[in-house]
Amino acid sequence: MFSLRSLKLKTRMMLILGLMALLQTGLIGVFALGYLSHSLDEQIGQRALHVAKTIASIPEVVDAVDNRDSEFLQTLTLELADINDARFVVIGDRNGIRLAHPSWKRLGKPMYDDDGDYNEPALLYGKPYIQKAIGSLGASVRGKAPIFDANHENVIGIISVGFMLDTVENIIDRYRNTLYMVIVLSFGLSVLTGLWFASHFKKAIFGLEPEQIGRLFQERNATLESIREGIIAVNGNGNITTFNRAAIDTLGLDANTKLTGRPIEDVLPDSRLMDVLRTGAPQIDKDVWLQDRNLIVNRLPVLQDGNITGVVSSFRRKDELDAISKKLSQIEQYADTLRSQSHEYSNKLHTIAGLIELGANDEALALIGQETQSHQALIQLLVEAVPDPILAGCMLGKYNRAKELGLHLEIDPESSMKEIPDHIPREELVSIIGNLIDNALEATLKNRRTDVRLSMTDLGNDLIFEIEDEGSGIPEHQQDKIFRKGVTTKQGEGHGFGLHLVEKLLQKLGGTILLEPTEYEGSRFTVYIPKAGPTINN
Repeated sequence: MFSLRSLKLKTRMMLILGLMALLQTGLIGVFALGYLSHSLDEQIGQRALHVAKTIASIPEVVDAVDNRDSEFLQTLTLELADINDARFVVIGDRNGIRLAHPSWKRLGKPMYDDDGDYNEPALLYGKPYIQKAIGSLGASVRGKAPIFDANHENVIGIISVGFMLDTVENIIDRYRNTLYMVIVLSFGLSVLTGLWFASHFKKAIFGLEPEQIGRLFQERNATLESIREGIIAVNGNGNITTFNRAAIDTLGLDANTKLTGRPIEDVLPDSRLMDVLRTGAPQIDKDVWLQDRNLIVNRLPVLQDGNITGVVSSFRRKDELDAISKKLSQIEQYADTLRSQSHEYSNKLHTIAGLIELGANDEALALIGQETQSHQALIQLLVEAVPDPILAGCMLGKYNRAKELGLHLEIDPESSMKEIPDHIPREELVSIIGNLIDNALEATLKNRRTDVRLSMTDLGNDLIFEIEDEGSGIPEHQQDKIFRKGVTTKQGEGHGFGLHLVEKLLQKLGGTILLEPTEYEGSRFTVYIPKAGPTINN
């Protein structure tokens, strides 16, 4: 079945514009021809009436009618018809009997036989009038006027002057042919206009068909709603054009809020989208506070032909990203723990197997006992001092990691970490301690020393952790900025993030961290985490 949708946009636009031109010119033409025909009929009728009234006022005509002089009238009417380009001039007496007619055979016969008109307005009431009729000479427009006597008191006859309608039809035919030419030209011009407009329009919509644009629009809406990040876009005037449900949820706006068309500064007064709109400089991974929420924001300008036509912003709550990062860090730490333990016990098993093969059974048993005693002592310490399994597991993993590196992680036997408040996330605590121990192990190993010390206490109002290394220390000029992102004393890429993460987590928990040198030229990091949680200043 034929459908316009099956045609290309250019073809559709040409057909639609062409048909519109045909319809418009056709309607205008029909109206114009009808109006022209009516006007010509009216003008010819008025001319016929004027000629009839003029002839009726000629004294010679009045006398000839009064005397019934048909011969005179016959000759006169033929001359008058020729002079006025009329088809005929007919004169009748007061009874409507012909006194003059182009055909001699019709003289003396009633005029109504010709057109069925009894001429009552003129003969009975003395009023001139116009009549359109088909008579013996064909279709004509007739002007009829009464003939009064010399005193202009009584009607003594009637004059009928006729112009043939074939003249009107010839004129209308000429106009009709002109109209056909106009219609054809209008159709051709409309087709060319449609072709040009469709080409220009398709260029503006990247050569897509309307149905493709509709599908892309639906896919775009579905894509926006499927993204967990909030999306807001503004046009060149700063008015919101696009947003998704995640944006409303992330910003804590009312679900029924109508955002489309509203200025971004009315909805988000603290937004920096207008800065990007003015400068065109993109903003990537910005850590901002908006609507009392900590967000990670990206803002990118929309360019068209080198001009900034809008800005698109994507954002997500920072705590969600931090939670993912913490989970990944925790998984990584668990993996390191298992890998360290596997590596360590693999080495011990190989050593024990070697001693047995050499027949050194006593030494093998002593090594087994020593290892068991050392490991059991550490486990016993962690069970008593750190009942929390997540924190204890982290420390056990770091202990095994140190042994794998040939180092010794010494945990103060007087340590106590039994009263960890429930509101302190364990994964954040593990991230803080784990990063500090990792840094201490790397610094000690780099300085060719062996010992890293950890002590902790939960006495008082704070949880306190101390980590000491035997590294080469941190230069004094770097101590004030060591917690900045990307700042590190290590060589190579991929460093400078651990201490920055530690400081961010402590800020969230309301804690602090102190750095000071040790007697071994190493560094001591002391962490204080309030049990009561962060202090909120109004």
